[in-house]
Amino acid sequence: MRSERIAVVGGGTMGVGIVYVFAMAGFDVTLVETSATRIATVRRTLAEVADGAVKRGKVSAEDAQSRIDAIRHLGDAADLPEALDLVVETVPERIEIKRDVLRAIDARHPKIIASNTSALSIDALAENVADASRFLGMHFFNPVWSLQLVELIRGTQTSDATLAAARAFAEAAGKTTITVRDVPGFATSRLDLIAALEAIRMLEDGVASADDIDRAMLVAYRHPIGPLRLSDMVGLDVRLDIARQLSATLGPRYAPPKLLEDMVARGDLGAKTGKGFFDWAKPDEKRALRRHG
Repeated sequence: MRSERIAVVGGGTMGVGIVYVFAMAGFDVTLVETSATRIATVRRTLAEVADGAVKRGKVSAEDAQSRIDAIRHLGDAADLPEALDLVVETVPERIEIKRDVLRAIDARHPKIIASNTSALSIDALAENVADASRFLGMHFFNPVWSLQLVELIRGTQTSDATLAAARAFAEAAGKTTITVRDVPGFATSRLDLIAALEAIRMLEDGVASADDIDRAMLVAYRHPIGPLRLSDMVGLDVRLDIARQLSATLGPRYAPPKLLEDMVARGDLGAKTGKGFFDWAKPDEKRALRRHG
């Protein structure tokens, strides 16, 4: 086990993935999540993913169980120990929510604070910490245990030491990093979202079925998963939030299609609700979720 202490604040889809990869890398990990229902889901997800890793021979059953059992759970960021080595904030993409959470984290004086935001300005978020030199973005990708990239977003005041330490943490968890400036959408969100939105517009226009649009990306361009299935896995509400943010800063090419807005409004959010562009109750989609999740 490693001596560094890490906390993740927020037990949603991204939070559980980040907790998993750091725990399996041997870090001392704490998860902050206020919802008891969500904690139960987190525990179930961690057990399922760890079981898959055991079956694939990546870790022994004993090691997997001991590392999952060692994860601590707290109900409030105010209860975090002082001076942790790294705290990653991964609450919903609402700046007002992140603002309050970052202030609570900052009050515990960790050495590094990172936000897992995929689109919000790091400099704007840094206004909520006392020392912006120890703050940056660490953008993981869903599913975190499968996708190897971590996008490090350097704010105007992020120090060289903070950036280097964040890179070392990510690499210790088996990830590859890129470093980008704090610009709207960074690098990956802009690339990913533009493909997803165009695929949604194609579906909206009746160009082809959702399955055929995705198959085109798999076969012609060798993508591991199509943009519509990936959108379902990310969450259509998350897609919509990011589209609205980027359209406000980068212009109408990122404007959300009406189909996306309508689906989110009626609660069809993708895999997490069982229905999005695909029916996730079907055996084929369940297999796709396990394969990429």
